[in-house]
Amino acid sequence: MGAPLAFTVPLFVPANRPERFAKAADAGADAVILDLEDAVAADAKDAARAALRADFATVPVLVRVNGLGTPWHAADMAALAGRAFAAVMVPKAEVGEAFAALCSAAPVPVIALIETARGLADARRIAQTAHVARLAFGSIDFCADLGCAHGRDALLAARSELVLASRLAGLAPPIDGVTTAIDDREAIVDDARHARDLGFGGKLAIHPRQVAPIRDGFAPDEAEIAWARKVLASGDGAAAVDGTMVDEPVRIRARALLGRLAAPQAGATVSSSSERRQP
Repeated sequence: MGAPLAFTVPLFVPANRPERFAKAADAGADAVILDLEDAVAADAKDAARAALRADFATVPVLVRVNGLGTPWHAADMAALAGRAFAAVMVPKAEVGEAFAALCSAAPVPVIALIETARGLADARRIAQTAHVARLAFGSIDFCADLGCAHGRDALLAARSELVLASRLAGLAPPIDGVTTAIDDREAIVDDARHARDLGFGGKLAIHPRQVAPIRDGFAPDEAEIAWARKVLASGDGAAAVDGTMVDEPVRIRARALLGRLAAPQAGATVSSSSERRQP
């Protein structure tokens, strides 16, 4: 189903603003999502679809289509054919015949955006659906559906379920939802670090100024780097590092942290269902 993708910071750009496409690609994100859904008014959908292209970037270009059951969905999916898009992001993904048919017919891998209570309940089955390459969390829509606050405590169970569903299906770690703050660097870094610590592999960005803080949040800090190097220098078998017992599972974590340092722009690999690793 195409070459593997790798991204940690995918950046949304409205598909009806083609003058922003190249700017988005130059903002430092490692993927660009052309958005046909929430960012585009109903009377601009046709123009946005006509503006779709993927030749402006060296990073993967994805398209978020309008959801199943909307008047624009079929035309959005048809517009993907014959284009060099890396994946299609499907909003409000839920198990059903229509979603399964979409995944089977999609010309590119599918990123399933979990945005509803039903979608979360279906997450493990969605992750196992053929051609679903990755899960993503539409946290704001999810909160609107449940009537809950957009806060860490309220969303902890949902986030943890998406991480677990992805792992059980052998998918890459999921992509976390957006931080609405644009200029609060500390908040953006902290949200990204929270997502990383829960097991997410990336976080959606809605503005170029969010790209660097998100990347910093997913990268190991100086204390983590020092800890990881001590752990890996402790040899094999059980050992004590700074008064704490260390063995192979801890060394696996240390290698993963240093791996992020070596390749800060690389997210987890996204593969087709036939190429998934087993948990």
